[in-house]
Amino acid sequence: MTPDVTIAAAGTASLVQSVDWVAIAPPLIAAAVALVVLLADLFLPPARKPLLGWITLAGLVAALAALVPLRTGSRSTFCLTANPDACSYTVDQFAFVIQALVLGGALLTALLAMKDTEEKLPAGEFWFLLLSSAAGAALLPAARDLATLVVALEVASLPAFALVGLKRGDRLSSEAALKFFLSSVTATAVMLLGVSFVYAATGTLHLTEIATKLADVPGQLGTVAETGVVLTLVGFAFKTAAAPFHFWVPDTYVGAPLPVAAYLSVVGKAVGFSGLILVTVVAFPAYADVWGPALGVLAALTMTIGNAAAVRQASTRAHSAVRLLAWSSVGQAGYLLVPIAAAAYSGDNKVGATVAYALMYAVVNLGAFAVAALVARGKPLNRLTDYRGLYAERPLAALALAFFLLCLAGLPPGIIGLFAKVTVFSAAVDAGLGWLAVVMAVNVVVALYYYLRWTAILFRAPETADAPAEPAGEPSAAVGASSGPVAQPVRSRVPAPLAVAVALTATVGVVLSGLPQLALHFASVTLF
Repeated sequence: MTPDVTIAAAGTASLVQSVDWVAIAPPLIAAAVALVVLLADLFLPPARKPLLGWITLAGLVAALAALVPLRTGSRSTFCLTANPDACSYTVDQFAFVIQALVLGGALLTALLAMKDTEEKLPAGEFWFLLLSSAAGAALLPAARDLATLVVALEVASLPAFALVGLKRGDRLSSEAALKFFLSSVTATAVMLLGVSFVYAATGTLHLTEIATKLADVPGQLGTVAETGVVLTLVGFAFKTAAAPFHFWVPDTYVGAPLPVAAYLSVVGKAVGFSGLILVTVVAFPAYADVWGPALGVLAALTMTIGNAAAVRQASTRAHSAVRLLAWSSVGQAGYLLVPIAAAAYSGDNKVGATVAYALMYAVVNLGAFAVAALVARGKPLNRLTDYRGLYAERPLAALALAFFLLCLAGLPPGIIGLFAKVTVFSAAVDAGLGWLAVVMAVNVVVALYYYLRWTAILFRAPETADAPAEPAGEPSAAVGASSGPVAQPVRSRVPAPLAVAVALTATVGVVLSGLPQLALHFASVTLF
């Protein structure tokens, strides 16, 4: 072989990349099982459709198991041949934790939805869309270039639009899906415009290379780069439900099936915050003076609007329990933004506080939605007043919900909620954002009101026969009551998957409260 041919062969071989299948296994398994479910749905008779739910559960468990080899070290694949340090997919500590969170959240969502897919929702479509969205959500935290990041974000988001509108013939569901879709598409268009500006200024899409080149942008491209950074942040601010881009949240959560609302509140939020952390801390550190103050203001605005709206929820309004959880999730998004804003002033190690807080929030918020789904089986209007006397009817469910609400409030015995809030507060103080820490402290006190109000309702005595009649056409808590003592309502049997979801979230919450270092140690280690 001549030297020229040898050189050509070597150059050709260098373009062939080996794929690290172990690294990409979690999202790949979720996507593969989604295709299996879609094909199986074509051939299974209606009586066998529940099998699709069990296939979904098995697939999500397998995806979680695929994370075990990734728990230590950092693995990268799809790297540039000219620069092996610039990769499109990297599984580090950050990606590992977020992938575990989103796949675990999808698994709990599947448990919540098992009975609904048998009774109300089209099983094949639901499980395919859930797995597809989970695959995109698991891909996103490992994405290390803007193209992969945007594709993962849309793969996670597009199935979610359909999931929200899956209650066929339901006006609220259709309106919620349309509002969610239109506002999300607008935000995505703005984000893509920002990404194009960043690419024009740097000539690359890889996050690590963008960070290097933004530090030395030519003067004539400075405005283009800065505009690109701001527009990209706007797109992710929508995904995180940060104010003033939060307007879609309450109606979407109310119109969506409850398991889907739970999924959006945890997995959807984790996707948005993962992308926001990657673009700010990894790609845009050179423009920390731009996104740092902006995220600080967004954090203060988000937590204030979310908590103020939650306080105003009327207990007797239809779906007020879900609306309160929706506005609570907006307020919690404000807390999650605080450490990211702090990272602009004191280094990327602060984002670990967001990850630790997200782990606590994911467990207890999914638990709260699980109990709400349980109550909604007998009282579909899901008002706060429907939870009155829950302790007398279902003591374990009431105790679990009380624990979840106290965790969200940051009160004992919800120790993990208290410690997580202290960790976020400390991140703001250490970064010199004293004003933001004060705003957060005030909002935490305001949030105590509606969390404790709901907790108190759980332990009140059930309404008597003398209680005011409910509006016609709505389910009554006193059905069957006579002029004598109130007849006890017949307790419907709790579906086993739903009971497992409540028990699992409660158990994990108790373990985290007993051993808070399991989550909080991420706030003190380097994740990238």
